[in-house]
Amino acid sequence: MRLEPRYLALAACGGTAFVDMYATQPLLPSLRAEFDTSEAAVGATISVLTFGCAAAAPFVGPLADALGRKRVIVSAIFLLALVTFGAASAGSLHLLLVWRFAQGLLMPAVFAVTLAYIAEEFPPEVGGRAMGAYIGGNVVGGFLGRYLTAVVASRWDWHVAFVVLGMLNLAGGAFVLFALPPARHFVRQSSARGALRAMGRFARDPAFLATCVAGGSILFTLVAAFTFATFLLAEPPFDLGTLALGNIFFVYLIGAVSSPVAGRLIDRFGHRAALLMSSAVSAGGVLLTLIPSIVSVVTGLALMAVGVFAAQAASQGYIGIVAHERRSTAAALYIAVYYVGGGLGAIVPAPLWNRGGWPAVVALIVVVQVCAAGLAATFWQRPKRRLEPVSADALGG
Repeated sequence: MRLEPRYLALAACGGTAFVDMYATQPLLPSLRAEFDTSEAAVGATISVLTFGCAAAAPFVGPLADALGRKRVIVSAIFLLALVTFGAASAGSLHLLLVWRFAQGLLMPAVFAVTLAYIAEEFPPEVGGRAMGAYIGGNVVGGFLGRYLTAVVASRWDWHVAFVVLGMLNLAGGAFVLFALPPARHFVRQSSARGALRAMGRFARDPAFLATCVAGGSILFTLVAAFTFATFLLAEPPFDLGTLALGNIFFVYLIGAVSSPVAGRLIDRFGHRAALLMSSAVSAGGVLLTLIPSIVSVVTGLALMAVGVFAAQAASQGYIGIVAHERRSTAAALYIAVYYVGGGLGAIVPAPLWNRGGWPAVVALIVVVQVCAAGLAATFWQRPKRRLEPVSADALGG
């Protein structure tokens, strides 16, 4: 994929918001000690944000249909910077959770609307590459958020880390403002009643629902793996500190390289085959982490990340296939289910962790991955030899 400005802008859209999403993951053991609380309580610094995403997502589609894609994306990124600076001022876990929830409320205006922008502005023959660029940006943003938070917190504290994240939000918002091309195929839709009717149609579409649940399941496995891997690696025999835990997230950079490749695989073999292959790679990676060696754990997490990022590109891109109208609304509904899955990934494995440790968490992750692959295999169509282009009227509907 050539580094065209439009692809870089797509990468910046997701990456700018993703620096905040999982930034507390390397801090979880230290936050648990600082606030003298449980794994589930500090894991809520992730889950409340993702639940905020899910709560706000259904309202984003109609807003973007009325106001336009780029305007909503850029405004949300700048507002996210202000909220992130607010999180830096939190003096308790309760206040931190409030600010994290507020961050989550703003993120769907970036994520869901960018998915709609891709579906409208990129023809099918390069849609996979566009989605790969977007997912690649998510990967880099997710890595930077975790790594910079760990580095800054190990030298100063987590309050300063959130100041740094807010500055990254501002810089990213400015880049998107100037680099993201104006939408050419957007058709304004101001009718809220039309959006509600579209939601009803999507809710009755088995393929659409399967895509949403598959996406949520994929994010569940990613959040569960990297959240509880931090607790695994902070305990004997590994005993890693905050900075070392931040270094673990270098495996995310492999996802940045693999995402464009995944986009090309989607363009060649279709979303269904790409997700099935990706799920197999991801399951193999998480099983490898059962070997009690730091090399095996890191290698397994890297393989899992490669598989998950490719599966994310397939599931998010498939929304553009099953939704032929109101794509902002469709993407927003997808995002709602997607982040409910991610939020559950930070807290549902906690009882299994307490009873069975890491092997029990791994077993849950593999089961969820198999379910996601089963949904795609059952409800997604095999690709035709040549993808039919979607008309401009359908794109703007």
